[in-house]
Amino acid sequence: MTQQPVQTAPADLGQPARSRPAHRPGATLAVTSAATAVALMNYTAPMTTLPALSGAFATPPAAQAWLLNGAPLGLAVLLLVAGSLADDFGRRRLFLIGTLGLGVTTALGALATGTVGFTLARAAQGAASAAILATGLGLLVGAYPAGHARIKAMGVWGAFVSAGIALGPLLASALSAVDWRLTYLALGLGALVTGAFAFRVLTESRAPRAGRPDLAGAAALGLAMTALLTALTLGRDGWLRAPVGLLLLAALTLTAVFAGVERRAVAPLIDLALFRSRAFLASAVGGLFTGLSVIGLFSYLPTLLQHALSLSALDSAWLFLLWSGTSFVVALQARRLTGRITARHQLAAGFALHAVAVLPMLGLLTGAAGGTEPSVCARLVPALIVAGAGSGLINAALPRLAVESVPPERAAMGSGANNTARYLGSSAGVAVTIAVATTPAGADGAVLLSAAMALAATVGVLLLRERR
Repeated sequence: MTQQPVQTAPADLGQPARSRPAHRPGATLAVTSAATAVALMNYTAPMTTLPALSGAFATPPAAQAWLLNGAPLGLAVLLLVAGSLADDFGRRRLFLIGTLGLGVTTALGALATGTVGFTLARAAQGAASAAILATGLGLLVGAYPAGHARIKAMGVWGAFVSAGIALGPLLASALSAVDWRLTYLALGLGALVTGAFAFRVLTESRAPRAGRPDLAGAAALGLAMTALLTALTLGRDGWLRAPVGLLLLAALTLTAVFAGVERRAVAPLIDLALFRSRAFLASAVGGLFTGLSVIGLFSYLPTLLQHALSLSALDSAWLFLLWSGTSFVVALQARRLTGRITARHQLAAGFALHAVAVLPMLGLLTGAAGGTEPSVCARLVPALIVAGAGSGLINAALPRLAVESVPPERAAMGSGANNTARYLGSSAGVAVTIAVATTPAGADGAVLLSAAMALAATVGVLLLRERR
């Protein structure tokens, strides 16, 4: 990648010019993209091996959502906190902590012997991944000047989100044929190697503010997210049970406490005034519905494919690659749309493509479609490719919206807010998808729900245009 002229980002103004090291944009992009890919590989690794994992741990069907939701829980709880802390105390510092933490906690996951231990390790992996994802875009903003170069870099970063999603299930399926623990040992090593390169090439950037860290806000938000996601995961066994109701009430109360703390904080985790910005709302809505509609369905899709078509984990991973691989290619090429289509319209187009693409899957995931294997593939393969194109547009548009909707010096906070919405939606989407798929509505009900939410997101994002 061509090295850009050295620029001083707004986030670096607090550092004397003579002592400030030169940015290396290409190296920054390479390291943040690689770490993001490793984090997403870790995130998606259980998708194709859920039956094997639940068998190894003797996990009952009611608790299988926890095996998928551990990492999204850690991500949703800490993404906003990590983004705000990174802006104040150093994006490079938080990024290095994230890569080291991911390496250690992923290795610990390989030592788990039961559902609870594995879920706790996955939550810790999600927390470490939060530091990586929230700081990556902030580091790119510091390395690239505003304009085409930055948009191109964010398109590459978004493509590596898709690359991680694509490669995680393949790696897990291949290594699980020997021992599922090898997957997490390999990913832990990958995170540590990436962190070693990051230590050498990244330049520190921050946007320090007056006031103490918002620890009270961080505690209230973390507890609110934990209560909400626990309630959503437990709800599949009955939404009217007392524990679910109490957790939802606790989440609502703690969210109100968080809002009150943020109004009074000198250095809040998130400026509540941003919610008056339609661009920021479009970013948040886009992230939330990406999790609810896209990630929710495709996290459980490999398991549905294995059950409906009697596929092995590796076979389902190759089919999954049609979606995630197409997403990678489209996200990488989406930068060519810059100047022709806004990030908001690109996001809406991605959701619309997803809604149209998943409808041909009706009947295929329940065995109700009938016909020969070639006829099933004739419907399934195009559906996965078109859905992948939609996901690629979404993955390229979301980082642009996340950064463009906040002041430049708060880029990591904007990324954290967007990704918080994304993985909150993911946790809820996985729980609801599994809940619907195991009711009489079955897999077709889950597909219809995903399509309906994608259409709702399309309309919502289009309506959230800036007032003139």
